[in-house]
Amino acid sequence: MTRPRSAQVSLADTPWYHCVSRCVRRAYLCGVDAVSGKDFEHRRGWIADKIKELAALFAIDVAAYAVMSNHYHVVVRVDAERAAGWTDEEVLARWTQLFAGPLLVQRYLLPQARAQMGDAQLAMVAEFAATYRQRLADLSWFMRRLNETVARMANAEDGCTGRFWEGRFKSQALLDEKAVLAAMAYVDLNPVRAGMAETPEESDHTSIQERLRQVQADGAAVQAAAAGARPVVTPGKEPEAPQAPLMPFDARGEVPWAIPFGWQEYAELVDWTGRQVRPGKRGHVDDAQPPLLQRLGLQGEVFADLACHLLERFGVAVGTPRAMARLCARQQRRFLHGQRAARRMLAAGSPAEDQGRI
Repeated sequence: MTRPRSAQVSLADTPWYHCVSRCVRRAYLCGVDAVSGKDFEHRRGWIADKIKELAALFAIDVAAYAVMSNHYHVVVRVDAERAAGWTDEEVLARWTQLFAGPLLVQRYLLPQARAQMGDAQLAMVAEFAATYRQRLADLSWFMRRLNETVARMANAEDGCTGRFWEGRFKSQALLDEKAVLAAMAYVDLNPVRAGMAETPEESDHTSIQERLRQVQADGAAVQAAAAGARPVVTPGKEPEAPQAPLMPFDARGEVPWAIPFGWQEYAELVDWTGRQVRPGKRGHVDDAQPPLLQRLGLQGEVFADLACHLLERFGVAVGTPRAMARLCARQQRRFLHGQRAARRMLAAGSPAEDQGRI
């Protein structure tokens, strides 16, 4: 039986989620369609850019993403506290960049028109702001706007109408550090596992490639500054919509809205795991496993399998046996798909889990 989205996305249980949307058509969402011969590769850029544009408006941070040929993945953290700290004016300004909004809201955002508004009108605007504040910290609204925008663009390009996506997006609650780590590695390695790329740095339109390129760009900028070079400015370039940066890493876990690992550790782990899931090598474990696995109490063979089959092994939630049992109790469920896999794959009772950092 399908459960309502409100029961699957519960910020009281976790702010972290892995989401997937699939295209409904036989034709490709992105890439080259082998049947029609049409090249839709540019649509991958649409999705990657739109994910970051929406993250700049919503109280939602992006930890990882990957755009494939007929679907995409995204790992996000919903920050309701941030939305609660926005003023009504900031909430309305953000919302009207997504939708036109009522005429009353548009007038409120104009200082001269606002000065002429009465108390009843201002009270109504405050009600609008309260509704929009909630929506700007709502994962369903984030995914709805993302999918709707891409569908409209694709339908216009194809000269057709109708459904573009398979249905509502699939979501998995990530209940602890191990689940976040596994989901991020699963997403970043999707093109490698699908044979679309040989290495993470060659995986186009993925967060791991973006992070690696940023590291290279930062290094080049430092070298250029040391050599006395000036930045190059392109005149007449059209301004682009602001995009939120990917979530930063924080190995100490001191920043609640950061990814609770070190970037270098994570990059080494993704590189190591990618070599394990390549054809003919899955299940083979190098002697030099990344320290991050040891710190979280994960076996290398287990993690490599998890990074290859996350959607198959788990249902609406991913976590240790203890975390999934707590979720069952809170949601009055008898069973969660993946509990058996959790017992087999994720070691319960690790120091990271006991600290409750997620």
